[in-house]
Amino acid sequence: MSPSSSSPKPSPKPSSNPPPRGRAASSDRPAAPGRPAAALDGFPVSRTARYVWYGLLFVLGLLVGTAGALVQAAWLPAGLLLALLAAAGLFYGGLRATGTQIGVAAAGGGWLVAVVLLSFGRPEGDGVFGGGVGELLFLFGGMGIAVMCTTLARLPRPAR
Repeated sequence: MSPSSSSPKPSPKPSSNPPPRGRAASSDRPAAPGRPAAALDGFPVSRTARYVWYGLLFVLGLLVGTAGALVQAAWLPAGLLLALLAAAGLFYGGLRATGTQIGVAAAGGGWLVAVVLLSFGRPEGDGVFGGGVGELLFLFGGMGIAVMCTTLARLPRPAR
């Protein structure tokens, strides 16, 4: 037996750096230079597809904001809750669908544009919002939910 084979091998020293977190850490290969590390469900997504997602989320935000403005005024306590739940679902869905906070911002931007345009009213005096507490709760509650969804941390993906 040689002396090198009988001596025990030194164990590797533990690293003081914590393991990487986030979407880039879940992929098997590093992100290429100039390309985003984020991908939908582990599949690379082109920049064009991502912009299409953002446009779709903006249009969905317009629709949810318009529907929420009508529903919250029609059935005040339950309608307000339903409208805020729909907005929360859209904002969180935007976060999960795109994997970025820009998805929430796109959906929130569409929602806010719809709500602000509907709050202006017409010169004849017609308007969707009557100026009560429900409308203010809908406006500020929706904006608060959008901010909360934007600041949410993405949960790590389970190992496959």
